[in-house]
Amino acid sequence: MIIEMEPIGTIKTPFNEIEGMPIQPTGAKGIKGLIEIEKKYTEGLKDLESFSHINILYLLHKIDGYKLEVKPFLDNKTHGVFATRSPKRPNRIGSSIVKLEKIEDNNIHISNVDILNGTPLLDIKPYVPHLYEDTIEELKIGWFEKKHQNAKTLKSDNRFK
Repeated sequence: MIIEMEPIGTIKTPFNEIEGMPIQPTGAKGIKGLIEIEKKYTEGLKDLESFSHINILYLLHKIDGYKLEVKPFLDNKTHGVFATRSPKRPNRIGSSIVKLEKIEDNNIHISNVDILNGTPLLDIKPYVPHLYEDTIEELKIGWFEKKHQNAKTLKSDNRFK
C-alpha cells in the first residue's frame, strides 16, 4: 500500500537547528510561530479562530531513518519508540498542541511552539479536551511518570540526527 500526503502549509518558527530546541510545548511557553496555509486550503480555516488551542500534525522532515529502540531526551534508559515521543519514528509524524493567537487570511499565528522552522504541516485539528475526559478513567503515563516535569527545561541535543 502506498500512502501519499501533501502538506497543507509550512510552520515558521525561530528554530533553524534541531539542537537546542525545546523538547515539548511545555518548554516552549511564549515562543511564537506562524503557520502559512496554502491558499487553496484557506476556506478550511473558517471558525477555527474560536478555539484557543489547536493540535497540529506535521512531518519531521529533517529526521532520517528510524530506530525501534531509542533513548529519549527525558530518560537515559532505552525504550521502544512507540513508548516515547522520539522523532526517530517509522513515519516521522510529529504532533503538538499549540496556542492559537489569531488568524489573518491564510496565516495562523501560534505560540508555545517546539517545532523546527520550515516544517511541512499535514493537518490541523481543534483541541477539545472534553472529548476525552470521561473516557480516561485510570490514566497511566508509564516511564514518563517520574520524568515529565523535566520537559519544561530540557533542550534537544544531537541524539536523533
